[in-house]
Amino acid sequence: MPEERNLEGKTLLLVDGSSYLYRAYHAMPDLRGPDGEPTGALYGMINMLRRMRKEVTAEYSACVFDAKGKTFRDDWYPEYKAHRPPMPEPLTKQIEPIHVAVRALGWPLLMIDGVEADDVIGTLAREAERHGMNVIVSTGDKDLAQLVTNHVTLVNTMTNETLDRDGVIARFGVPPERIVDYLSLVGDTVDNVPGVEKCGPKTAVKWLTQYGTLDDIVAHADEIKGAVGDNLRRALDFLPMARKLVTVETACDLNGHVASFEHTLVTRPEAREELRDLFMRHGFKTWLREVEMAAAVEEPGSTDEPAPLVDGERNYETILTWEQFDVWLAKIDAAEITAFDTETTSLDAMTAKLVGMSFSVEPGHAAYLPLTHRGPDAPEQLPLDEVLAKLKPWFESADKKKLGQHLKYDEQVLASYGIEMNGVEHDTLLESYVLESHRTHDMDSLALRHLGVKTIKYEEVAGKGAQQIGFDEVPVDKASEYAAEDADITLQLHRALYPQIEPEAGLNHVYRNIEMPTSRVLRKMERNGVLIDAEKLRVQSHEIATRLIELERDAYALAGGEFNLGSPKQIGQIFFEKLQLPVVKKTPSGAPSTDEEVLQKLAEDYPLPKLLLEHRGLSKLKSTYTDKLPRMVNPLTGRVHTNYAQAVAVTGRLASNDPNLQNIPVRTAEGRRIREAFIAPPGHKIVSADYSQIELRIMAHISGDESLLRAFSQGEDIHRATAAEVFGVTPLEVSSDQRRIAKVINFGLIYGMSSFGLASNLGITRDAAKLYIDRYFARYPGVARYMDETRASAKARGYVETVFGRRLWLPEINGGNGPRRQAAERAAINAPMQGTAADLIKLSMIAVQKWLEESHIGSKMIMQVHDELILEVPDSELDLVRKRLPELMCSVAELKVSLVAEVGAGANWEEAH
Repeated sequence: MPEERNLEGKTLLLVDGSSYLYRAYHAMPDLRGPDGEPTGALYGMINMLRRMRKEVTAEYSACVFDAKGKTFRDDWYPEYKAHRPPMPEPLTKQIEPIHVAVRALGWPLLMIDGVEADDVIGTLAREAERHGMNVIVSTGDKDLAQLVTNHVTLVNTMTNETLDRDGVIARFGVPPERIVDYLSLVGDTVDNVPGVEKCGPKTAVKWLTQYGTLDDIVAHADEIKGAVGDNLRRALDFLPMARKLVTVETACDLNGHVASFEHTLVTRPEAREELRDLFMRHGFKTWLREVEMAAAVEEPGSTDEPAPLVDGERNYETILTWEQFDVWLAKIDAAEITAFDTETTSLDAMTAKLVGMSFSVEPGHAAYLPLTHRGPDAPEQLPLDEVLAKLKPWFESADKKKLGQHLKYDEQVLASYGIEMNGVEHDTLLESYVLESHRTHDMDSLALRHLGVKTIKYEEVAGKGAQQIGFDEVPVDKASEYAAEDADITLQLHRALYPQIEPEAGLNHVYRNIEMPTSRVLRKMERNGVLIDAEKLRVQSHEIATRLIELERDAYALAGGEFNLGSPKQIGQIFFEKLQLPVVKKTPSGAPSTDEEVLQKLAEDYPLPKLLLEHRGLSKLKSTYTDKLPRMVNPLTGRVHTNYAQAVAVTGRLASNDPNLQNIPVRTAEGRRIREAFIAPPGHKIVSADYSQIELRIMAHISGDESLLRAFSQGEDIHRATAAEVFGVTPLEVSSDQRRIAKVINFGLIYGMSSFGLASNLGITRDAAKLYIDRYFARYPGVARYMDETRASAKARGYVETVFGRRLWLPEINGGNGPRRQAAERAAINAPMQGTAADLIKLSMIAVQKWLEESHIGSKMIMQVHDELILEVPDSELDLVRKRLPELMCSVAELKVSLVAEVGAGANWEEAH
């Protein structure tokens, strides 16, 4: 490239387009344009490039892609990338639009025949360095870490990671100049470059630390002992080729492709008309409005539609006077929808105190209303009680639409001040969850992912760790910028997320009719709480402690000496060195494993593993429940109040935490006794309603298998019916052992269990297990067809769906390594059933809560555990609830088989079963 002038100190930004288009494809939901064509990768690439343009100031730039066809590495090594699967068809369809978008966004696009994108990037980076420039490489490819110098830095916008020289050392354990040696040793499975067998990152770093370079390792190969040393010596002949293949070429001939930085790589402005056409064609409404708004600024009068996203200027206000308050009260009162957020003293919504609140009614404009900030420099603030009294009519009006991020928390906080919040229209946490259940949903991540905005972190205003202060101690000016941004970003996120949900009938149904109403029910359930018998738990805790001492004494006797029952290392030494027990499996580092699965297996034949299993189970019960629950009783209510996390499980299931009431073991007597401590107050009973065999019924509905449908419609024992089919006998002839096997098959197959898994579970040979499975599918061909079709559909779309339209994303179904891909295939089979069951229990909660409120009775829901609802019911309402509860639960949906809910009642939770 010809010498350029005035380049010293300038910045060159190089985007690894080939790396990011795959990352975008797998990370984004299956978005579709107006013509039904896939647009997820296109959307992700545009979002990433726009974000890079905002975050990095660079005079020169390029987006580099791999060209089609072979490269010089294929000539060196014909097996190079031989195992890489072909590009998925949905991604192939998006390549040309992505190239159009790159150019329209003002990025020079480079795609050079016979040269990989990595090598183009490496050549440009080194050329830029020679001109005194700084280089930023945006990539997700670890191989490019070898390019890092004092002037070359890697950034990964997907993970928000930056790698300078120290960052490379911290991540890989070696400096940039040793990355090639490191990669040569560990190999690259993606590119089909074999390294040294069984030489992982730790071993590679160990060798390079000890010997210095790959050449030095080769020179001392005879000194390295063990199997890995043998593997190294077997790899010596190929290592020079491996090093050649993983080395990024930095002196490629780019003549004819890159005339000069000044003419080829200069960052250009966006081609607005091209972008407008692109956004319109592919249905990117939010970006289309931005482009049109920008045009309106230049051509006044062409449109008055507000831009949904705001770049740059922010207009945030701190409300300290009644005049300001009145202005903002009028704004939110007149607004079509208001983004709202609270700032408090605690993450525990039941005990949190208000510090302030923020509002936004248009992007880029927000206000913070501080109420209880303290400290010598805190300004005079409006009185809390008077402010809440003036805001209460607005909060409680169903006509005044509110929007928030995790509004259940804010509703709970306001409830402590006697405010029943109504008019909750949207929640960006739930919008994100419905769109991308497999991703993170916190505001910071959402803002970066969907708006390209780095938000102010809580730690930036309140500090970290032991130095962290309460939000009420944060200076009001800092607090105002942070809190107002929360409301502003929430409004912008809603405008980015909901347009992706609204046109999709299934997603909109799940969001509007399941998730949003469930949030309201959960808030009420959490506030109701559950009464526990703390004294009973204390007695149990003492009894468990006594039993643990006995178990320790017995363990020492069996082991022939004292040891730490919680130490895997010491247990391993006793098991495999002292007692010579068989090694069931090994850890990734090669040491014999002593995990739960191993203990279960060994406990079948040996007393010490059985004893350790009991010790572990009791220790967990004691620390998690009998010791902890009494301390978690709220002193104001006398009850325990769990939190139900709604946006955690990919399948839609709720997650109970602080405390977790969903994992109390019920297969042991000690676990069941803990349920006895969940009690009804005098004059009440605990009522439990549980869906019966819900996932098997959903399997029958989804698969449409005639035999399964017939068995359920005739009210047969489904496991006995399956045993009769599999073993070729009449239902009356089915033995208890055959029914047990059929039960394992029924539940195992809906979790995608293989013949190996079934054999392990039943303790039979794999051939016998395969025979059972083959017979099962021969008798239930609809199930086999469902499984085959579901796997194929999941691979084509990247997700599966519940009966109600919830999308359950499987990011590794087309990627990941073998075990992860197989796990994703198994999840594809089960997720529609588990997800549909989650939808059904949520619909039941909504229906039951609606009935309770409309009936004006005293019964209330207090817990939800998987497929079970638990209520606290006055004795006078017991008959009514026992009759109505299963009716409501079984009528929330019409499936091809009838739903069945079993109801029990008792003085405590255990008795209700």
